[in-house]
Amino acid sequence: MRKNSAHLLLIAVLILIDQVTKHLVARSVELYGSITVIPGFFNITRIHNRGAIFGAFSGVGGRGMTIVLTTASLIALALVVYYFIKTAASDRKVKAALSLILAGALGNLVDRVARGFVVDFLDFYVGRWHWPFFNVADSCITIGALLLILFFVLRKPECSQSSSA
Repeated sequence: MRKNSAHLLLIAVLILIDQVTKHLVARSVELYGSITVIPGFFNITRIHNRGAIFGAFSGVGGRGMTIVLTTASLIALALVVYYFIKTAASDRKVKAALSLILAGALGNLVDRVARGFVVDFLDFYVGRWHWPFFNVADSCITIGALLLILFFVLRKPECSQSSSA
């Protein structure tokens, strides 16, 4: 457990940052209200996302969707935890990427279980085109997943020894 303590601390800190930012936004910004941070580029806009990451499936909504997404999140979390445990301690980059994914998944799961929706508030846009709303947890999941892909693409293939007859 000691060899994973830095990763567990990272997960805890990221969940804390995610939950604190969501709490601050929920307390200070009305639902669908917006605070301009960088005009023409970035707002803090509070929405309640009943769908998945970046609002995917949010139009489906309802209690059934919450149950489906919560169940899917728990299954995904179990798989990531399993992979985290099976990953060698020396593979610190992969462990860090998995830590980001775990922190994000847990952060959004806390919202989904406690509220039935996820608080999203980061609103990047250019002109009238807006990127889907997201939060710190979504950022952790996305960055962690991109890092995992990058690490596996750049990983040197292991030399296989072929026996000669």
